[in-house]
Amino acid sequence: MNFALYRELLAVRPIRRLLLVGMVARIPHSAAGVLLTLHIVLTLKQGYAAAGAAAAVMTIGIAVGAPWRGRRVDTVGLRTALIPSVISEAVIWSVVPHVSYQWLLPLVFVGGLLTLPIFSVVRQSLGVLADGDQRRTAFALDAITTEVVFMIGPAAGAIVATSGFTVLGLTIVGVSTSLAGLFLMWFNPPTRSPAQDEERSVDERHAAEAAVVSAAPAHLQEAAAELVPAGATHRGPGLRGKVAHNFAWFTATVAAVFAVAAGAGMVLSGTDVGIVAALETGGRQAEIGIVFLFWCAASVVGGLIYGAMHRPVSPILLLLGMAALTIPMGFANDTWALAFTAILPGLLCAPVLSSASEKVADLVAEERRGEAMGWYGSALTGGVALGAPLAGVFIDGTGPSGGFVSVGVAGVVLCFAGLILQQRRRGKIGAQ
Repeated sequence: MNFALYRELLAVRPIRRLLLVGMVARIPHSAAGVLLTLHIVLTLKQGYAAAGAAAAVMTIGIAVGAPWRGRRVDTVGLRTALIPSVISEAVIWSVVPHVSYQWLLPLVFVGGLLTLPIFSVVRQSLGVLADGDQRRTAFALDAITTEVVFMIGPAAGAIVATSGFTVLGLTIVGVSTSLAGLFLMWFNPPTRSPAQDEERSVDERHAAEAAVVSAAPAHLQEAAAELVPAGATHRGPGLRGKVAHNFAWFTATVAAVFAVAAGAGMVLSGTDVGIVAALETGGRQAEIGIVFLFWCAASVVGGLIYGAMHRPVSPILLLLGMAALTIPMGFANDTWALAFTAILPGLLCAPVLSSASEKVADLVAEERRGEAMGWYGSALTGGVALGAPLAGVFIDGTGPSGGFVSVGVAGVVLCFAGLILQQRRRGKIGAQ
């Protein structure tokens, strides 16, 4: 292991500034979930089911919007792509706390759809600013800063909400996130290497011509391919060919990484719900913070170790370990036992996410990486949306232990399925 990589990485000013800006920009939205939930329950008096529905609607918006936001970064550049997010963050989150629940749902969906794509932008830029072992260390540091954010944000949101300031808190989330977006536009971290920028400038005229066609109604696009002058030697690929070309980066290996991201999100959100249920059932709600501290701190340590390693570890193997080690948490009978059993799966949390991010950066070319990171974020978000209700069903049926066991077993099954498919694919390639 080479921990000096951290010193070398942080000595690079653009990387240091990017990680700092990314961490600060994530804090408001890490508090938004708690603030929104408690605003609906305490201020609107709607109950936890309604709060859960609102969280699901916002999650769907984020999952749908992430690939589109990433693609916009690829095609029009970071500054232009962030303008809708900067405006919507300030406007929507300033309006949300002043409307009824019925109006809140569509607003949080649009808010999720246009959310500041800070996670994908940071990962995409790190993929450009760092390479080799530095890239692994950079993604590990990003995962570590994310853990720090989730130690600070939800706790701060809970304090603000329980003090009766949910309206002010949600407004601050919107304004501060919008300001972070403006700073990101000013900072303008690179999302592609200089070589890619030169290639892009050469193709600008052709891109402008293609934009005229792509802006037409969908049913006219196929006809547009037939508008090549008679006798021309080249004809465009047509709509189907364009779609196939646009998703040429989406290989079976990339799909496997997205599956790992979804599995990680599922295990993490299910564990989150399981911890709350286990302590709330025993009347130890005040001790929830102890377990989360052990869990998140272990992830920070695991991320530091992984970032100092000389060789990458397969994200599917890391997820397999995290999912399997989550199952024993279901058999803890008190707060401290739960906290200590959370350490082992926690150690693999940041490594899973950083390994998967590194894999996407390695597999996808720079000109498509923003879109790929957006889909990666959607996969992670989709897993998060799946894990909580999956754990909740088993908690209601079998008790708090069911939450940990259900998501742990589901994660293990997903990993074994992925490993089997991987081996079969290698066998087919070898046979050829």
